[in-house]
Amino acid sequence: MKVLLHADAVGGVLTYALELAAALAARGVAVVLATEGGPVPEGARRRLRAVPGLVHEEAGFRLEWMDEPWDDVARAGEWLLGIERRERPDVVHLGAFAHGRLPFRAPRLVVGHSCVVSWYEAVRGAPPPPSWDRYRRAVREGLAAADAVAAASAAMARALVRHHGPLAPPAVVPNGRDPARFPPGEKAPLVMGAGRLWDEAKGAAALARVAPELPWPVAIAGEARAPGAHGLHDAPVAPGVADPAPRALPPGPAHLLGRLEEADLAAWLARAAVFAHPARYEPFGLAVLEAALAGCALVLSDLESLRETWDGCAEWVPPRDDAALAAALRRLCGDPGRREALAVRARARALRLGPGPMADAYLDLYRGLLARAGARP
Repeated sequence: MKVLLHADAVGGVLTYALELAAALAARGVAVVLATEGGPVPEGARRRLRAVPGLVHEEAGFRLEWMDEPWDDVARAGEWLLGIERRERPDVVHLGAFAHGRLPFRAPRLVVGHSCVVSWYEAVRGAPPPPSWDRYRRAVREGLAAADAVAAASAAMARALVRHHGPLAPPAVVPNGRDPARFPPGEKAPLVMGAGRLWDEAKGAAALARVAPELPWPVAIAGEARAPGAHGLHDAPVAPGVADPAPRALPPGPAHLLGRLEEADLAAWLARAAVFAHPARYEPFGLAVLEAALAGCALVLSDLESLRETWDGCAEWVPPRDDAALAAALRRLCGDPGRREALAVRARARALRLGPGPMADAYLDLYRGLLARAGARP
């Protein structure tokens, strides 16, 4: 079987694509990975080169959620159709909604990693303004034209149906991470956060705000500037200092680490005793999975999607409640028994979410698509 796997190069979707491509290749699937939205970072590029037989196509087109993207979205569609004509995959696996309506020869699976409408509802408490109507239409048309739809959580699947239906219930395939990439280490009194600092949904600003109230230092990894995101992501973060590697840090203002290569992030998480993710919106939460694999005790926003995966494995705080976040972190900093119990439970749960089960679930979806199309790989 050959699969054309499409992903953007911004944030966790690229990580997801790397894990899936490697796991599919290990199962004998030929993978053509098409990435757009910007250059693939060098660390990710090294991982791609290690995947047997993988073909990587790359372009810098603006993504459908970016500012004035539609000319680029059209050009990206022609680019993807050209790749399909040349590579002739059995299945096209798309990570962008608008591309679902393209006239591919092969059956199309569209995977919803997030959407602006559900983001806006969760973060701004209202529907997006009329300036997003074209985005809404593109999402609705792409989902309606797809041969199958999937999401990484049942919560995200329900959001797609609620905002962009009528739509058959999407398949739910949780994301997976290779546990060998995030081994636990000797823990230190350190609270970690990770996520795009420019995205109000991720809660980095809340963690930065409460950092001066905590007895332990706080370090936050993540990009600080948005890649042309249509004016959505403008949350301020507290001032901090960049720090390139784990070491002793003083309590006080959050230490902003910037974007880290995966190995550097893994080193920080291996050392951190606590990981906090006070998100307002989270379709799945790859950073939480990575922290759990690294043996961190989790403090999470009480969101439907996070409860779905981590119920019984975390301390829960209401979204947008800085006082509750600070109190939960202070309690956990002072309770080593509770930290250890939560870390053990979270890691056990995380070990079920590997790239192997994720790839097997997608292979089942691919086979179903081919059977319905009357084709054989």
